[in-house]
Amino acid sequence: MHKYLLSIALLAACTQANAQAPVPAVDVQHYTFSITLNDQDDVIKGEADVRLSLCRDVSSITLDLDGKAADDKGMQVLTVTEGKKKLSFTHADDKLIINTAAKSGTNHTYRVTYGGIPADGLIISKNKYGDRTFFGDNWLHRAQKWLPCVDDVADKAGVDFIVTAPAHYSVVANGLKLSEKQNGSNKATHWHEDVPVSTKVMVIGVADFAISTPEFVNTIPVNAYTFKQDKSNGFKAYSCAPEILNFYSQQIGPYAYKKLANVQSKTIFGGMENASNIFYYENSVNDKAIEALVAHEVAHQWFGDAATESDVTDVWLSEGFATYFTHYYHEHKYGIDSLKKRMLIDRAGIFAFEMERMTPVVDKTKEKADITLLNTNSYQKASWVLYMLRHKLGDDKFIKGIRTYYSTYKNGNATTNNFRTIMEKAGGQNLEQFFKQWLYTAGHPKLRISYETDKTNHGVHLHIEQLQKEVYQLSVDIKMGSTNFTANMKDRVLDLNIAAPTEAGELVVDPNFKLLAEYEVLKK
Repeated sequence: MHKYLLSIALLAACTQANAQAPVPAVDVQHYTFSITLNDQDDVIKGEADVRLSLCRDVSSITLDLDGKAADDKGMQVLTVTEGKKKLSFTHADDKLIINTAAKSGTNHTYRVTYGGIPADGLIISKNKYGDRTFFGDNWLHRAQKWLPCVDDVADKAGVDFIVTAPAHYSVVANGLKLSEKQNGSNKATHWHEDVPVSTKVMVIGVADFAISTPEFVNTIPVNAYTFKQDKSNGFKAYSCAPEILNFYSQQIGPYAYKKLANVQSKTIFGGMENASNIFYYENSVNDKAIEALVAHEVAHQWFGDAATESDVTDVWLSEGFATYFTHYYHEHKYGIDSLKKRMLIDRAGIFAFEMERMTPVVDKTKEKADITLLNTNSYQKASWVLYMLRHKLGDDKFIKGIRTYYSTYKNGNATTNNFRTIMEKAGGQNLEQFFKQWLYTAGHPKLRISYETDKTNHGVHLHIEQLQKEVYQLSVDIKMGSTNFTANMKDRVLDLNIAAPTEAGELVVDPNFKLLAEYEVLKK
């Protein structure tokens, strides 16, 4: 987003927010974070220029920023200014409240000067070789641990990072590098991202990196940043990224950013999909299954980064999509059997997870900052929902819907209902029940299928019963010998007769693995 003076675009942004949730007061347009790091201690010095617009009249401006704790970690605000005007503020309960009135539709830039030792968010530590490193790790609501910001997935903005650090370090951040200037023993590196992104994926990485020569996908440079000791393995491990980027660009739509860096890091996750610079765990460079991890994180650049969930309870729009499109990429590269194998492994994991925890994919009961939302539901079960939706709509309508969803919400935010509306239009059918039973209902169908041969006409009689509490509307494929049949269930029980197979054989339920269900088959 760009800065507008009482513009139609700003009013539209505020109106759109109102359609999804109560209108926030602040709509951040751009951040410029100037961060100074050193090798003597873990204290950072920061200066943040926060350019924002107001969606309603306010008597004060509130930003998220953790204060100092008992262990002396946290941030301390020194000054807040607007232009040359010094503003009063309070900093308590992890909120920075700037005491200044502002009118709806007006634009302001506030400069926050601050410093301290980050308790989290910016991880200052040593890598496996004992070398000092600095890595942003902001998911979820952890940007505020070291950056004054609106730390909400729905508030997206452009970002500049100007990092001053000892000259032996290299710096990577969102966007493109604009400059790198030596100043005595220090070096200032300036990265600029004008595409709006959420704070959860705004980061810096600072280490003694080895940096590969970029390979271009169309005009997008793709390269690797690894620890120098892992240069050979790391460059090879991340070399699959260009092929993956090209595949998703062709299948889904244009890549939203101007570069893709694949970075060996100290993230607490296996991989973190920071916009245009993905962070992978330290030993990823030796991971034999690295291609799947890269495919997952690159898919996030479309789903989660560019098209972002409006609320964290819709995180399946990020993690489920990245999981499914990893499988989709493997299907493209290795064939349909690879896809089926991966879906079967995920299905077993889903059933095991539901033995321990019975909650829906879209779980509105959890707190927004609860990391337990990252679970088998939001990854594997959500992926299965997309897989079943693909079979329900057919390949052409499914991918048409996916492309429309991405182009509609690229660089914006979407809800589950937004996605459903687009897929209904693309598929030409009502999907309310499909979404209700698979995303908003806990558990999965459990079917008991009994069958016997009808001695009168030599056909087969089937009795199918749903055993779970909720009644699903579903289609289950059945194969018996050379006969293939689809049973469409709308009620708890279905009785039907099928013609006798021309070739005998046992009854096989869901032979192509299209349905997330358990089956009990009984022959009378």
